[in-house]
Amino acid sequence: MPPTKTAKSAATTGTATPRKRAAAAAGGKPLVIVESPTKATKIAGYLGSDYVVEASVGHIRDLPRNAADVPAAHKGESWARLGVDVDHGFAPLYVVSPDRKQQVTRLKQLVKEASEIYLATDEDREGEAIAWHLIDALKPTVPIRRMVFHEITREAIARAVANPRELDTALVDAQETRRILDRLYGYEVSPVLWKKVLPKLSAGRVQSVATRIVVERERARMRFTAADYWSLDGLFEVAQQRAGADDGEPTTLRARLVSVDDSRVATGKDFDADTGTVTSNVVHLDEAGARGLAARLEGRAVTVSRVDERDYTRKPYAPFITSSLQMEAGRKFGWSSAQVMRVAQRLYENGHITYMRTDSTNLSNEAITAARRQAAELYGDAYVPTEPRRYDKKAKGAQEAHEAIRPAGDSFRTPGQLASQLARDEFRLYELIWQRTIASQMANAVGKTLSIRLAGSSSTGEAVEFTASGRTITFPGFLRAYVEGKDDDHTDDAETDDSERRLPRVERGQTLDTRELDPRGHTTSPPARYTEPSLTARLQELEIGRPSTYASIMQTIQDRGYVWKKGSALVPTFIAFAVVNLLEQHFAALVDYDFTALLERELDEIAAGQLQRVDWLTEFYFGGAGGHAGGIGASGGLKSVVGQRLEEIDARGVNSIPLRAVTPNGEPVVVRVGRYGPYLQAGGEEGARISIPDDIAPDELTSEKVTELLDAPSSDRELGTDPESGFPVAVKAGRYGPYVTTVVPEGSKEPARTGSLFKTMTPETVTLEQALQLLTLPRTIGKDADGEEIQALNGRYGPYIKKGTDSRSLESEERLFTVTLDEALAIFAQPKQRGRAAAKPPLKELGPDPVSQGQVTVREGRFGPYVTDGEHNASLRKGDEIETLTLERAAELLADRRERAPVKKKAAKKTVAKKAPAKKAAAKTTAAKKTTTTKKATATKKSAAAAVTEPAGAS
Repeated sequence: MPPTKTAKSAATTGTATPRKRAAAAAGGKPLVIVESPTKATKIAGYLGSDYVVEASVGHIRDLPRNAADVPAAHKGESWARLGVDVDHGFAPLYVVSPDRKQQVTRLKQLVKEASEIYLATDEDREGEAIAWHLIDALKPTVPIRRMVFHEITREAIARAVANPRELDTALVDAQETRRILDRLYGYEVSPVLWKKVLPKLSAGRVQSVATRIVVERERARMRFTAADYWSLDGLFEVAQQRAGADDGEPTTLRARLVSVDDSRVATGKDFDADTGTVTSNVVHLDEAGARGLAARLEGRAVTVSRVDERDYTRKPYAPFITSSLQMEAGRKFGWSSAQVMRVAQRLYENGHITYMRTDSTNLSNEAITAARRQAAELYGDAYVPTEPRRYDKKAKGAQEAHEAIRPAGDSFRTPGQLASQLARDEFRLYELIWQRTIASQMANAVGKTLSIRLAGSSSTGEAVEFTASGRTITFPGFLRAYVEGKDDDHTDDAETDDSERRLPRVERGQTLDTRELDPRGHTTSPPARYTEPSLTARLQELEIGRPSTYASIMQTIQDRGYVWKKGSALVPTFIAFAVVNLLEQHFAALVDYDFTALLERELDEIAAGQLQRVDWLTEFYFGGAGGHAGGIGASGGLKSVVGQRLEEIDARGVNSIPLRAVTPNGEPVVVRVGRYGPYLQAGGEEGARISIPDDIAPDELTSEKVTELLDAPSSDRELGTDPESGFPVAVKAGRYGPYVTTVVPEGSKEPARTGSLFKTMTPETVTLEQALQLLTLPRTIGKDADGEEIQALNGRYGPYIKKGTDSRSLESEERLFTVTLDEALAIFAQPKQRGRAAAKPPLKELGPDPVSQGQVTVREGRFGPYVTDGEHNASLRKGDEIETLTLERAAELLADRRERAPVKKKAAKKTVAKKAPAKKAAAKTTAAKKTTTTKKATATKKSAAAAVTEPAGAS
């Protein structure tokens, strides 16, 4: 039966010794289970040979991924497709992941031999859920203890062993409720997208909202109308410096014109983004006006009309939480959220930083002491305030019970001390975290801000005012250690916190000479596209998602084809437009920002025991008047809403995106999302159509670009009719080259037949006869003596024949139609040729990879250009250009490829239980080499001291 809340409670009540404990305990050792092999190795080095430490390798169970995963006993159930029994308390059906079965078998054997179990998974909802799944799947009959820590240091592991706790079933319930909610949302809404937009699309509680945010920004860019305006800057000189001025004091200041005849001069913020017109009563300077005014002010003195000087104080930034770390590393290093979390994971598992999934800015007393001590050592006592700084606020709706992200341990190692142990990316991220933590306990930066107003008049009597502002920092405080970066969408004149601009000391009524007047033209800019850091900030502002989910959200919306990257900017695809159109028009609540944030808050209330999860899920899915579940219950619940509105959806309508662009004849232009991708259609239903190139962003489809695309010669042409199906046959240009296809009417359930053109063919000369022949591929040649079918196929590697998993190349494409069964059997009878052609020179050399240190090059492959470090290959993605590709971007692609690499072979090496002690001994020796300081166990922690042994060779 699927586990239920009751089953969870029964599995985790207390640590009383079960009846079978004595037999296992006779010769057994405590078993510590963690998530990752790296974490296991590190902890094993601390615990020594008296403990067995093993990794679960992440989640061992989950809801079924597809129908094939559903056990036979449940396949006939009405709820089986969901993997959740919605009719009986929303009981989830959990199955062991196919790639975890071998590890589960190993863990079961280790559990049988163990004297007790320590579940040492991460101290958050997800880690708590993994611990519960381990209990429920392994069914141990020995005492179970929950071991928690937020850093992997010798002292932290000792404390965790000495002070275990109970499993937190409220956290497990909260995680399970989120998982069930996301399954219900995805499995009910995604099929609507399959039917009305395109197959294989997905909807998600957070991913769909994130996609909507990106689409809304692109819509704003598409509506945007640029406006031109001019400004006037002046350089003014102090005629007489004041007495006592120091040698470094400037004698000139640069100021900008802000008013003419008491009317404010327009800046970019005064223009309506959609119309390009000014929105208030301001002076809109054009080129003639700005240059004319400059001429009338030439040589005329100005007078200081106002001087405002104020004290400036800037407090340190709070230590990092997950989202702020992702944003800052994105700003400073250009990393994706996924790359930040990969590197942070390595730093955590190797004992260098605390747990990296947290939304608490709190620091422990030990961490505060360490940061203050190190700040004083590096910068002096004056840089450390008298009282420690407390950052005990959490993000709204926070649930992770951790500290902020900081260097691990009760004394922090400087980046220089760790440099030899860290890869390049690890060093950069550790340095960032270390700097931010130290700075958080340092003194305020203080200084002065100065604002000066200058008044004057033109030769024709126009009254003008110029303004200048400056800042001087008299004591840098925490800025000595750390300065926060700025987002890409900040204005050009945005200043960092440590920037200074010194102005001359002047007094009211003082006269300044006009030295230069500089009229400048400007054009308003559309709102900047989101980057991963700024989208993370927006989600956090809206209280949507949680720190542990931001990286996966960024990856998901890209992997699903909803968003692609142009540089660091996130660009939505037209498929994303169609999906958001459908959800906004027919399921508005599901992508409403307030609705999604309210769901987050109510899920947190479930975690706190303030709401009952079954009641809440019932209201969300079936409806109800409880006023919870974001209010969707009042509409009848998710199931009813989806069922009622499915037939109302006009597929043609949601897949049509009108543009502001028009043809040269003034005809309207619309983008449509069809089964073969997005295309332009001009002049109505019978108008011209043209495919949209993949690398064109939606806001780039201006009237000029549309005309260019429509006028460009197209290789797409109709060749005739397929006598078998009656559908037209056309030749088209595709991503992987020209191909022929049957053109199936929209709405038809019959799949289109396609075939790539041979290298000897061109779109301009291919005939209907040749096309029909191409559409017969793959061709069945016959069967061998064992009845196995042999086929002739044309693939990206060229023509070949295939029998089961064995394949052999053919010498020419024409042979696909002429090779006989006897010839095919003769080819398979020959030994397989594995020779390779000489490698082509790289397209570009980028430098050493920060992880592998192998030379990174860009090469041309049969699937397109890719980067390689000699060990791993990673294809370039949409938006990546060879000419502009950097080493950092290549390293990110390779890191992502390594992360996705199979882990089965490594797991296989650990199947023999006898090898475990040897590995621990190896880990022990490794730890010994790295140990440079002496650790003493205190008498008051006997149980912990007994559990944690010093590595061999340590004093």
